[in-house]
Amino acid sequence: MNFRFPFTASAVTLLALAAAVLTPSAAEAAPAPETSILRVNITSQGYNFALPWQKQRPGTRRGLGALLEGNRVLVTAELAQDATYIELEQAASGKRITAQVEAIDYEVNLATVVPVDAPGDFFKNMEPLVLDTGLKPRTALEVWQFEANGAPVTSTVDFDRVDLAPYFLEDQVFLIFQANGAVQYRSGTFTLPVIHEGKLAGMLLRYNARDQVSDILPAPMIENFLKDVAQAPYEGLPSFGVRIAPTLDPQLRSYLKLDKYEGGVLINSVTPGFSGAAAGVKEGDVIVEINGYKLDARGYYQDPSYGLLSLGHLLRGACKVGDVMKMKLIRDGQPLDVDVKMLRKEANEFLVDPYVFDRQPRYLILGGILFQELTTPYLQLAGKEWKDRAPFRLVYAQANQDDFLKSGRKKLVFISGVLPAPCTIGYERLSGLIVNKVNGKEITDLAALAEAVKLPENGIHRIEVTDGPRTIYIDDAQAKQDNEDFLPSRYRITEMEQLK
Repeated sequence: MNFRFPFTASAVTLLALAAAVLTPSAAEAAPAPETSILRVNITSQGYNFALPWQKQRPGTRRGLGALLEGNRVLVTAELAQDATYIELEQAASGKRITAQVEAIDYEVNLATVVPVDAPGDFFKNMEPLVLDTGLKPRTALEVWQFEANGAPVTSTVDFDRVDLAPYFLEDQVFLIFQANGAVQYRSGTFTLPVIHEGKLAGMLLRYNARDQVSDILPAPMIENFLKDVAQAPYEGLPSFGVRIAPTLDPQLRSYLKLDKYEGGVLINSVTPGFSGAAAGVKEGDVIVEINGYKLDARGYYQDPSYGLLSLGHLLRGACKVGDVMKMKLIRDGQPLDVDVKMLRKEANEFLVDPYVFDRQPRYLILGGILFQELTTPYLQLAGKEWKDRAPFRLVYAQANQDDFLKSGRKKLVFISGVLPAPCTIGYERLSGLIVNKVNGKEITDLAALAEAVKLPENGIHRIEVTDGPRTIYIDDAQAKQDNEDFLPSRYRITEMEQLK
């Protein structure tokens, strides 16, 4: 059994938060579950990526949040995703207060929630937690939670390993602590605070009951998140933007002229718009050192706190936007020093959005033909094996975005389906087709499509796609009539487009 457990705040207030979280008050009593963690009850409602004008059915989640200085409660972004209503609840008394998301980062899977109104005496006699950022392996930790009646429950686990792993989004990997020991799972909990000597050591993300192994989002990552929130505007973590491969093969090392060098990893590709490309890093370069840390042939370095660790930590979790990374490269057998200024690429700046939360998917309907901008959540409708089950041409596009960006596209517009209507007779089975042109206009995103459909050719829309019929013809007058009368009454669609 396994279980998984917009920013509106002044810079001065958040800076005070970051300082308070890191420095305990000498006069405070020792924190305890009933005074330092709260139940967080959330109602959420996301959108339906197959029928983007509709919302999914509302759902509820319950987790535990760690109380921080300033009446802020730390939770995971996974718990707070698409939240429409949030309550903070004292486990023992059942007293509740309405709250809202203050800050959220889905990549590092962290969020803070705060009361909507003045909290009154809700936080009276409660004790904020401070962070313990100096943990090293071979340390005993406590996992806090509550019984259904509000009685505290404590499980002891042994922190013994550090690695990089996903927190929430499958393609985002960061520093993670792994601990051994049985966790007494109580139903209705989504995330669990992890404590070391009365301080917050992290948030338990996953627990494998069979192997009794816990994955913990560690305090150093929480510290970075809170510091970033305090220095508005929130920037998030940077990305290097390259694919790397080990250089263990002696023949490969000889080809790369690495015979006289130790270690190093090969750069297989460089993605435009990221830190590496902006700094002039090239495909075929070999990274041998980052900020004084030498890399072995697998891409690992000796971290002073955690031992052998992947270079991914240096390039994401251990740096922030604007930092300059000192890199030593080997290019054509010759050493080269490069300064890489770390940049961030927002999710909406990708050709295919890697994630979409808290907003409606973009779409446009023309007489029953449903156009969307491709997103990873749409592909994930095919299930856990979506890379094998989703339409091949769309999966290929998601994995090879550079090829489409070079052609001038900003987003990948495709036909996700056809609603049976008078003007789409014969086209009902079309889906998964990438749109190239409409009425002779290049389609770079949905905004371009919206402009193109204003200019039919002799009263006919000509839609050029990559596969299938290659060209689709739609009568403009019939499409307008269907959009105004047939589709709203038959499918209860109130808005024929969402471009924001």
